[in-house]
Amino acid sequence: MSKKYEDMKQIRDEVSNCKKCNLYKYAKLPVVGQGSHNAKIMFVGEGPGANEDRTGIPFCGRAGDILNELLGKVGIKRDDVYIANIVKHRPPGNRDPKPEEIAACVSYLDRQIDIIKPKVLCALGRFAAYYVMEKFGFLDKIEGISKMHGKTYKARAPHGDIVIIPLYHPAVVAYNINMKDFLEKDFKILGKYK
Repeated sequence: MSKKYEDMKQIRDEVSNCKKCNLYKYAKLPVVGQGSHNAKIMFVGEGPGANEDRTGIPFCGRAGDILNELLGKVGIKRDDVYIANIVKHRPPGNRDPKPEEIAACVSYLDRQIDIIKPKVLCALGRFAAYYVMEKFGFLDKIEGISKMHGKTYKARAPHGDIVIIPLYHPAVVAYNINMKDFLEKDFKILGKYK
């Protein structure tokens, strides 16, 4: 087995036993991540929802269907990307993750980024965008997701150059179909990185 596989397995095992915050008390299954360990493009969501909590698979419900459709429109297979979240257990009632929960959990995400070594890191939604932007030194560029979505930010990661792209969370389309046009336009940017 590859070193990447072993390193990811270690993270999965640690998350399965994690009690750094209280989210594990409410969750059925941890949602560690899914996809290619050699992905050029990595997506970071905010936290698992009800479907993800039930299956342990990120973006497997309605938001996942929308994500899959958006990827398909730009000729990217879901199996070729990696998908993770900033918190690995579902916040109760699908509420936003609290700052202390994010702080307790992001070391797993940071390690996943180091293992995957993506060329493009797409932050899906406000909380993911804020974390990723701050992590890569763009604290002064953080605005509302409605102003940041679809912009590219070139950064340096330990593994080399990386492009950060904040995007609306696909779930926004489930609540407002008019947002689909924004997401489709933003996802076109990914076509040149596949």
